[in-house]
Amino acid sequence: MAGHEQIDTLIIGGGQAGLTMSHMLSRRGRAHLVLERHRIAERWRSERWDGLHFQFPNWSIQLPDFPFPHHDADGFASKNDIVAYIEAYAAFIKPPLRTGITATRLRQRADSGGFIAETSKGAIESNNVVVATGPYQQAQIPDLLRDNDDLFQIHASRYQNPRQLPAGAVLVVGAGASGAQIAEELMRAGRRVYLAIGSHRRVPRRYRGRDLTWWMRALRQDNVIPLARDPNRFVPLAITGAYGGHTVDFRDYAAGGVTLLGRLAGARDGTLYFADDLAKSLADGDAGYRAFMDTIDAYVERRRLEFPPDPEAHQMRPDPQGLLTPPRQLDIRADNISSIIWATGYGVDFGWIDIPVLGPNGEPLHQQGVTAVPGLYFLGLFWLSGVYSSFLSGVADDAARLADHLVER
Repeated sequence: MAGHEQIDTLIIGGGQAGLTMSHMLSRRGRAHLVLERHRIAERWRSERWDGLHFQFPNWSIQLPDFPFPHHDADGFASKNDIVAYIEAYAAFIKPPLRTGITATRLRQRADSGGFIAETSKGAIESNNVVVATGPYQQAQIPDLLRDNDDLFQIHASRYQNPRQLPAGAVLVVGAGASGAQIAEELMRAGRRVYLAIGSHRRVPRRYRGRDLTWWMRALRQDNVIPLARDPNRFVPLAITGAYGGHTVDFRDYAAGGVTLLGRLAGARDGTLYFADDLAKSLADGDAGYRAFMDTIDAYVERRRLEFPPDPEAHQMRPDPQGLLTPPRQLDIRADNISSIIWATGYGVDFGWIDIPVLGPNGEPLHQQGVTAVPGLYFLGLFWLSGVYSSFLSGVADDAARLADHLVER
C-alpha cells in the first residue's frame, strides 16, 4: 500500500521477549523492526518496587548467547541489576529498535496476506507480526473501594517503597509473590500491616541442597509440576528472592506482627469484610508445600540420586496465638487503615488487535504462540508453551521455535 513503511516482520514490544525474538530473527537473516512504546525494560523500571529482588537465582538467568554477569551464583539480582542486564543485552544484539512508538491498531491487509500496524508515528505494513507485549499488561483492581477518597490505594505495580505511603496501617490484598514480598518489606520497615490471603501455592526456597528453580527444571523433564495451564485457574506462587531468598511461611509474618486475614470479600460504609477462609488457604498452601517435597523425594529415590535428606524443611512452625481466628471485619477509621496495596494480578489488553484471534475475555487464541492467522504470533505470555514461557530464562526457547515457524512459512 503506497505511503506505508514496509518491513518483513514487525515485533511489537521491546522487552525481554521482543529483544529475544529480534535476536532469533537476526540469526536467521530475516529483516525486522522492533517497536517499544516507552524504554527498553520499561516495566522493570517503572512497575517494580525499589526493593524487589528477582525470584530466581542468578545462575538461572540466561538470555541467548548472553549469560547474566554475577559474583554469587546462588544470589538474587535486584531490580536495577535486571534492568542493566536487559540494556546490556540490547547493546549486544543491536536490534533494529524504535522507542517511544505505540501500536494503536493492528489489522489485516485487505488485498493480500500481511498486516498493517497503525502507530503513534504512522502506519507500518508487514508480512509477519510478533506481539511481544508481555504478560503484565493491565493492572487489576477490584471495584470494592473505588469511591473511597479517604484511602491511598495503589496496585502493586505502582508501589515503590514504604516511604511512599502515608502514616497509618497498610492493608495488602493478595498472597502471591508480590503481595508476600511487599507485606514482608512493610513489616520489616515497622509498619502496621494487614495481609488478606486467598488461594496460594507455597514451596520451599531450597530443599535437599538445591534451589526451588533447580528442582522445577529437573522435575519438568518428567512433567510432574502440577501447575494449571489455564491462567484463569492459576494459583499464585508465594515466593521471594529478597533478603537472601527464603521460604515464604505466613506464620513467620504473623509472628512478626502482621495480622493475617481471609480473602477480602466486601466493603460497605467504611467497613471491610473478610471471608472465613484463612485456615483453609493456609492449609491448602501447606498441602502444596508438602506435596512438592514429596514429589522431589520420589524423584530422588526413583533416580537413585545422592541428595541429603532435609528433615528441617518438613517441620511446620506452630501457629501464633490467634492466627486461625482472625478478624472478619475492619473499620477503616477505627483501625487507622490509611493505605491499600492491591497485589491482585494483571489482565491482558489486546483491544488494539483488530483481527479475530482473541477469545471472549480478550485473551489471545494460539497454539504455543502460533495463531490461526498466518504470520501472526504471540510471545512472552504465561504458559505460552510451558511454565517458563514468560520468564527471562525461558522466553528464548519459544522465540527460537516461532522464528523457525516464521521462516518456514
